[in-house]
Parts: sequence; structure tokens; C-alpha cells
Amino acid sequence: MSLPPDAASEAEYFLEGEAGIARTVMAEVPVTVSLRSKKPKKQTPQQAIDEFWAKFTTKTPGKATTVIPSNQYAARAARRSYQAGAGTTTQASYDEAATVCKAKVAKIVKECRRVNQKYRDPHFDLELDLKWGDRDTLESLSNSKESPESQFHPKSVKRVQDIFDKPKFYIDGPTANDVRQGRDGDCWLLAGLCTLSNKPSLIERVCVARDEQVGVYGFVFHRDGEWISEIIDDKLFLTKPDFDDSVLERILWEDRERIDSEEQYRKAYQSGSGALYFAQCEHANETWLPLLEKAYAKAHGDYQAIEGGFTGEGIEDLTGGVTTELYSTDILDKEYFWKEELMKVNDEFLFGCSTGMWGATWGERKGIVELHAYSVMRAVEIDGQRLVLLKNPWGKYEWTGPWSDGSKEWTAEWLTKLNHRFGDDGNFWISYEDLLRKYQAFDRTRLFGPEWKVTSTWTTVSVPWTLDYHDTYFEFSLAKTSPVVLVLSQLDERYYRGLEGQYRFELNFRLHKKGQEDYVVRSIAPYRQTRSVNVELELEAGEYIVLMKINATRNLDILPIEDVIRKYARDRRDKLVSVGMSYDLAHSKGKIIETKEEKEAKKVAEKRVKDREREELKKDVMAARRDRHYIETKQHQKRKDKKAKEKAKKRAKLAAKEESAKANATPGTEDGAGAGAGATEAAEMLEKMKVPDTQTSTDKPEDEKDPQIVAPDTSAESPAESSGNAPKAKPETKEDDAPSSKPEESETKEDMSSQQKQGEVSEDERKATEKGAPIPPESPAPSPPPTEDDSDTESSISSISEITVRELDIRLRERAETPQRPPPPNPPAASEEEEDEFESNPWNAVATVGLRVYYRVASDEDKVKEIVTLRVVRPNPYALSKDDEGGDGKEGEVGEGEKSGEKKAMGLDVDDSAKDATLEGDKEQRKKSILSLVPP
Repeated sequence: MSLPPDAASEAEYFLEGEAGIARTVMAEVPVTVSLRSKKPKKQTPQQAIDEFWAKFTTKTPGKATTVIPSNQYAARAARRSYQAGAGTTTQASYDEAATVCKAKVAKIVKECRRVNQKYRDPHFDLELDLKWGDRDTLESLSNSKESPESQFHPKSVKRVQDIFDKPKFYIDGPTANDVRQGRDGDCWLLAGLCTLSNKPSLIERVCVARDEQVGVYGFVFHRDGEWISEIIDDKLFLTKPDFDDSVLERILWEDRERIDSEEQYRKAYQSGSGALYFAQCEHANETWLPLLEKAYAKAHGDYQAIEGGFTGEGIEDLTGGVTTELYSTDILDKEYFWKEELMKVNDEFLFGCSTGMWGATWGERKGIVELHAYSVMRAVEIDGQRLVLLKNPWGKYEWTGPWSDGSKEWTAEWLTKLNHRFGDDGNFWISYEDLLRKYQAFDRTRLFGPEWKVTSTWTTVSVPWTLDYHDTYFEFSLAKTSPVVLVLSQLDERYYRGLEGQYRFELNFRLHKKGQEDYVVRSIAPYRQTRSVNVELELEAGEYIVLMKINATRNLDILPIEDVIRKYARDRRDKLVSVGMSYDLAHSKGKIIETKEEKEAKKVAEKRVKDREREELKKDVMAARRDRHYIETKQHQKRKDKKAKEKAKKRAKLAAKEESAKANATPGTEDGAGAGAGATEAAEMLEKMKVPDTQTSTDKPEDEKDPQIVAPDTSAESPAESSGNAPKAKPETKEDDAPSSKPEESETKEDMSSQQKQGEVSEDERKATEKGAPIPPESPAPSPPPTEDDSDTESSISSISEITVRELDIRLRERAETPQRPPPPNPPAASEEEEDEFESNPWNAVATVGLRVYYRVASDEDKVKEIVTLRVVRPNPYALSKDDEGGDGKEGEVGEGEKSGEKKAMGLDVDDSAKDATLEGDKEQRKKSILSLVPP
């Protein structure tokens, strides 16, 4: 006999309280431990595959949303992000950030003038970082198992006034000719700045406030759909060390006698733009570019974080526009691309172009550098010639083909028409045909003026390993027909380098008009820029659905977030706090806020789970009670049989004793013979009174009807009493009673212990009933203590009573509070299976994504009205599945009817060959389904 594990507390009654019974149970059910190693269970191939996939994906998907402990700022940002669901003009977010930035600069200026000190940025102090060797402003957190070697080696730090003789922020305004790349690999950003310089006031919009005397500068950048502000001081890195700190440079410098050698050293090595370690302006005294680059590096954490990127992303960050990645081989109508897009450069669009899209080669092709970004400055069509002016942000290395500097195509007339002059300054002209031939990718950024509004929202989703459109999707309504730009984006990981995690995500989406099976348009997944995807089109008023497809890939060579935190928590606290704060604020956007419906469904689900736990516990407890009742009844029957045998023996002995006494009291041969005959008769009767041993041990087969259902007949007589041969015994004397009194007393105590336990349950039930708990079925009252006459009747056996709801809740609470016992260790001889790598480190990809809807408004009235309403639709995690209605399902699984609605009809792309299997009907019906001629 074995008990359910959850009924252990119920089993304590007879395993601990009834010592005699416990010994009997242990004797009947010996505990054996096999030392043989278990052979692996054989599986079919399908079972093995199913088991693998069950271990492959985590049962508890999730992602760390806060790195900094008790981050109250992230909580505030989450509340603000959740409340900001209304549409605003694209200018509103910029104006707010610019106003905040100007207020910060004004406060710092006032504070510095009060204490007569120049501003020193405590959060991005280049000098302290270099002198102490922390390198927090230079290097990002490393999430690789082996930390890479440092690439940056500046030698000194000075303020702007100590570097430039006559520093000026702008000299004749910011232009593309100002841009010179330094030792950071941010050509993509500088190419974007070159592009911005072609449209007046774009760069000036980024640099919003400054006080050059105090040394404080304020900038704004576009991040994850909104503008942010950044404040810096005027310290910059230099390529050469200070005179007193130098060794080799000073030895080489003092190879001859010089007048004021230290000052001449400063002017030669630490003066003007050429002395800067990172980006620099062409003019020796212009400062806007290195300071803007520094602010951009601080916004992302350090200079290393802005290495490598795409021109389009840089233009987005500087303008708030939306970039589309185009490929020269994908252009359908090259005539349209020229007239409607390239010819509108610096007006509606900004363009960048790049080489080496696949990164397969390195070097140059006729002066064009591979794996490099360029700016599109102008596009003109004159006298049948289509020419494009490009800019290399390096300020050198130009195209050497047709229309290059000094080529045969140039005449004095063409130099005048294009206002061009030769020189190795990075500016060169190239024909439209050569442009498409030599450059593989274009970054086209649409600019938004004050006539555009935007509505956005974010969410967090678990990305499955299988690639399909997600069950979570966006839904928006458009009140008026309008040009619309849809942007599906993920968080910009550049802002928290080192904490990106192991998963990389690629986005795609599909737009449907609600109620139609076929989609309106799909986004084209870019090859390189994974931060966002977008489409631009004219939409009619109506309801729309945006299905998203997220492709996740995993790199196990990258450390997970928790390991990076453990790696740097002690040694680089300040850096981890800075990057972690950026991480927390970014992920606060996608925090899931339960809706009213979800909260109500959660309560119902919790009640359903508790009811199920109660039912399972009730089954276990009642099974334990039935087992206990079976054991008690069986042991009671054994005791009855044993007592009957003992009483029969005692009566036989008394009878023999009486006969012997009579024979001894009457002398004579006849009396002696009679006495002998009486003794023989008593012996024969005693032999008949013997109860077979098998009756006490195997009185009933195990497959007989359970005694808790049919109780033993309490009126049955013992075998000795039913024989009719034994004489009635006289009342026993105290001496005769003594040998049997102790076992009876022990059994009485055991029976009383059983009754006490049954009485405790009844008391709990009584209290539960008094407090309004459900009244359990009526159970028999506890049996009175056994007496000498009825100690072996059924009254000494506890009855099977129903358990109350309150008792179930008490047991559930005790189970939750009681720590689980660890599983027993394997026997030494048993073979230990190796831990499954997928089970120990399962698939757990979670992405935070957002949808932005840009739309053009025709009037001031439309700027006030809500033209677009946007929301996230996700499966209710607490909804009942279809099977759960019958008691076999699980929470979080939607019913088949819910899955087979719109999502099933829109689950695959039309060019996915598997979609043919999802279509129903004959050939003509399937064709109509593809063309959306029939309702879904």
C-alpha cells in the first residue's frame, strides 16, 4: 500500500501515532532500493524530437527590464510612456527637448558664475578618466568572454580655450567642408553631418544652447521616437601629451636650442584643430564638430559606442526623420528614382550612399573606398547630363573615373555651371549611371515638417524560435484619408552597449485593412539596418492591423546581461550605473500594463487555479483517508481474531481445570476414568478451538470489496463461540485478567489517539462552519472510548469523513510555507545522466518593439483633432482555452475559435508556398482567397 505524496500529513496518523500498525505496514510493504542503474527509456523518433523541442524553449519567457536596483526613474518613465498615447506634431517633441536643454544650460551658467569656475561635467570627465586610467569615456562594457584590446590612445586633455587661439563655434556656418574624421570609426555619423549641412538650419537645430566662456554646451538628439537633451563641458582629447608628461616627444623636440621650448611645443603639437584626437573642423579655430561628436558619444555612453553604423541612422538621430534602406539592384524604375527621389535631395529627403554592403573586400575602386559611407550633396540634370555631387567625410580620397577632378569631361563652362573647383577635399562629381554601378546601398531619409503628426506606442513580446507573424499585433484607426509613414522599430542598442544580450532581432511587418484577408503592403526587410523598418503610402480612412514578424538569432559567444553585470559590478560601478540607467529608461517604454479586462480575467484564472488545487488536494487527502481506514479495519480484524483465539484457549484451559478438579475431588476408579475422559474431551475441544494462522494474516483477498465501502459485520462471532462446544466461562479473576490487560490498555490508547485526531478535524469543520465556510457532508460523531465489553467492536475504527474547504485552504497554505525536501541522491552505482544543454540554457528571446504612425494634417483644426488612435492587441494570458472549459487545458492558451479567426487567415505571406496548404475550397475559391475577393 502506498500513499499519494500530497497526503503525507493525513498519513501521519497511522505512520507515527499508531506504532503497532506502523510496524505491521512496514512488514507488509518492505522498502527496497535498487542499486541497478536505470536503462534509458526507449523512444520513437517522434517522441525524441518532441522531447527536444520541449526542452529547447523556456517555460518562463522574460527579460530583465531594470539593471539598476530600485530604479525609481525607470518607473516614472514607464508611467509617462504609458500615458502618452495621443498624437502630437513632430515639432512638439523637439520643442520640449530644446526647452529643457536651454534651461539646463542656463542653470549651469548661473551656478558656475556664482562660484567663479568653469563648468566641469562630473558624468563625462575626460581628464579624470585619462589621468586615472578608468577609460569609461572611451570604452564600452564588454560582453565578450575575452575583453578586446583598447583601440583609443589619446595622450592628453585640454579645454577649448587652451587648444584654440581664437575659438569660434561656427565660422561661416556649419558646412560639409568643415568635416574631418578623427580616430573614431564614426564615418557614418560624419557623413550624416555632411548631408545635413546642405539644408540650412538642420545642424543649428541640434546645437541648441551654449556658453563658450563658462564652457557648457547643450545638444538634442532623436532617440527611439522622441528627442532627448545632452549637456557637456569643453574638454577634448589630444593626440600628443603635455610637455611635462612627455618623454619621447620632448627628447625629439629638444634636439636643438629653442626659445621658450614649452610654448613652441604647445603650438606645434597641442594647438588648433589638427591637435584633436577625434573629429575636427577644417578651420583651425572652429569647434562645433568635435563638441557635437563628444555630446553624441556621451549620449551613447562613450566614444567606442559610436564606432560603426549607417549614414541613415545618423541622419535619423540628428533630424528625427525616417530612413529607408534602398539597394541599387532593387530599384524598379530608375527614371522615377531619379526624378521623384534623388532630385528632391535636401528638400523632402536626405541621401547617403555606401559601398561594400556585404563586407567581402577592402581597398578602393577608382578612388572609391570599400566599406565606407558617403554623403549625397547635390543632384542636377544639365544639358542632358545627370550628375551627383558626393562627399567623402575623410576630406580626401575621391573618385577617379568620368567627371572626377581633372577628367576630360570638364570644361571651363562646366566648372562655372556646377560651381566646382578641383582639389583633394573629398568633394567629387559622378554620373548617375556610375553612381548606381559603384554604390550598392542608399540611405534615404524622409524629413518631417510642422504639417506632420505622429502617434506611437511600445510593447514587449516573446519571440519564438519558429518564424511567423506574432500573435501580438498593433491596431490603428485613421479618421481621414492621408499620406502615412508606418515605422516598426526596436530599441536602439547603441545606447547600452554591453547589455544587449545574446539575441539579435530583425523586424518585418504587414499592413491589413481590418476585415480583409489580403494585406495592403509589406515592409521590405533591410539587409543591414535592423533598428527599424518602414513603408510610406496613401491610406484611406478606416481600421487597420499591423502584423509583425520578428526574426531572432542567438550568439552564444556573447555573455548574457546578468553575467555582464556580475563582471563589472565591483570594478566599474560608475560605468555600469551610467549604461544601466540608459538600459532601464529604454525598456521602460515596453512595460506591459494590464488592462481592466486582463485584471478581471486574472482574478477568474487565480480562482480557477485555486479551485483546481483544492480539488487535487481533496482527492489526495480522501485517498489517504480511505487507505488509513482500510489499514485500520484490517488491523482491527486481526486483533479481534487474535483475542478470540486467546479467549478460546483460556476457556478451554478453565474447562480442563474444572474437570480435573472434579476428578481429584471424587475418588474411585469410575471417577478416575471419568476424569480422564473429561480431560481428553477438553483437549479435543481445545484442538477444535485453534484458529488457523492464515486467518490472521490473509483473512481476505486484496481484490475483495474495499472495507471502507462495506464495513466488516460487527455481529460476527468468533470461531470458538460459534462452535457451540465450549462451556460458558465463569468471570475471570484479577490474576487471570492480568496477562491480557496490558495489550488491551495499549490498544485502547491507540484507539483514543485515533479518535482525538478525528475529533480535531471535526473541530476545524465546526469552526469553518461558524465562519460561514461551506458546510461539509455530515460525518459520524467520534466513537466513545472502548470498554471491556465492546473494545473489539467496530466503534474503535475512525470513519471516513469529507474534508472542509477551510481545511483544504489550511493544508494548501502549509504546503506553500513548508520547504520542499530535496530529492534523495542517486545510489553510488547509478549512472548520472549529463544535463541537457538546451534544458539548462533554453531559448528565451524577448524584444521591445514600437510602432510609430506619421500622418500629414491639412489644417490647424486637424492638428488638434485625433486623426489616428493606436493600440496594442495581445492574447489574454489568463484566457481559458477550449480544453480548459472541460478542465484539461491551461491558462494563457486561447481557444481554437479565437485562433482560427483573422490571425489564421493572415498567418502566412502570399509568396510563402506553405500558404497553399492553408487555403480551402477548389482552385477558383483558393484564387479568390489570395486576391481577397472573399471574406476571411
